[in-house]
Amino acid sequence: MKPTVEQIGNLLALKRNERPEEGYWQDFLCEFHHQQREQAVKQSGLKAFFGRISEWFSNLESSKWAYGAGLAYASVAAYALLSPPDPGKQSIPVTPVNYQVVPAPAATPVEQLNQLDLSPSTQGSAGEQVF
Repeated sequence: MKPTVEQIGNLLALKRNERPEEGYWQDFLCEFHHQQREQAVKQSGLKAFFGRISEWFSNLESSKWAYGAGLAYASVAAYALLSPPDPGKQSIPVTPVNYQVVPAPAATPVEQLNQLDLSPSTQGSAGEQVF
């Protein structure tokens, strides 16, 4: 049954003059803080941590899961692309260094010029390219 407007007005007029006793609000506040501390002590530890995490995940909507999955995929892909390869997997064959200098075959420049045919009739056929 719904109260009428007159009944609500009468109730408010009756309660308007009622006041709590002195110290009521201070006692209420102390009791409230005491209960909060007790709950905090009960909820400390590993069990409470997992309870808070499960509550946080249960309050997520499907769109937030999609955003989170996309962010996780992007971070894994960035790590895979930007991380250097494992140095243990790269094996370069070890060869000893030879410090002996082998001289080039000696050919005098005059012999090389004598081997070239620089006559006008063979121009362009001695390896030169005419464009």
